Amino acid sequence: MPRHSGRIACLIVALTATVSFAEVIELTNGSRIEGEILKDGAEVVVIDIGVDVLKIPTDRIKSRSASFDKPGGKAEVKKGDLYSIAKLPLKPVKELANEYGDGVVLVQTPGGLGSGFIVNTRGHCVTNYHVIEKETRIAVTLFMKDTKGGYTRRRIDEVKIVAMNQFLDLALLQIPEQKDLVFKPVLLSEADDQKEGEEVFAIGNPLGLERSVSKGIVSTKNRNREGLTYIQTTTQINPGNSGGPLFNARGEVIGVTNMKVLFGEGLGFAIPLVYVKHFLDNVDAFAFDKNNPNAGFRYLDAPRRKSPESPPKSKS
Repeated sequence: MPRHSGRIACLIVALTATVSFAEVIELTNGSRIEGEILKDGAEVVVIDIGVDVLKIPTDRIKSRSASFDKPGGKAEVKKGDLYSIAKLPLKPVKELANEYGDGVVLVQTPGGLGSGFIVNTRGHCVTNYHVIEKETRIAVTLFMKDTKGGYTRRRIDEVKIVAMNQFLDLALLQIPEQKDLVFKPVLLSEADDQKEGEEVFAIGNPLGLERSVSKGIVSTKNRNREGLTYIQTTTQINPGNSGGPLFNARGEVIGVTNMKVLFGEGLGFAIPLVYVKHFLDNVDAFAFDKNNPNAGFRYLDAPRRKSPESPPKSKS
């Protein structure tokens, strides 16, 4: 065997020996690269992206995070009766927002607005309890992509309340069936395995600014507030985001955004998926019936307007 062939073989063995794990590398120009790390040096990182091997100078790297998917991995989806869970491949936020943004809606009541997300093709929609609290007239607005690269709005009235849990701050709605429209649901994460520092993003309607996307990281996955644990995130959360989904870097829903710390920056909170699944799996226990006092919720009729008093008669 020629001498140079032996050196190449040794080089391949040496590189293979340094393989540790798959990573996602974000460059300073915003590009993302995913693959197996072959060499992790002080000045250069060698990464196998499947079709080629790249050498990336370390001063061009903005951030690095572990990947739990093989490059080019396929989506795994398990459909349930009310919602579907999935393990999806990693993608840039731009692609994920475009792919799953149609499943996020604007929830409107006479008293205000919030966000929500569709979980099946029958029109079931998750939002926060406080978004629809003490309201029965509910409408949603869908944002559907058009051929020009933008989106069109579709308002649907007479949305039904299916279930509510005020302690978890969750509610389930059902959008009336539309003969000319197929609902596009989002997918819930299969596992509750997010970690501190993991990239996440939210889609919602903060202050009525429709279909806004904000990006951040998980600050901690189990922040205690009033006896419940929440995902704390640097993702910007504002009034109007409430009830919208918090996605991981695969586009799987891992929580429901519901509050922020006033006068604080980067202190947003989301209801963890474990509570959301419990609520949906036991939806009959939280079923809403406005005519049943045992449902735990009662809406009083508004007081009648008083008729104007007739002017006093003048004395002759």
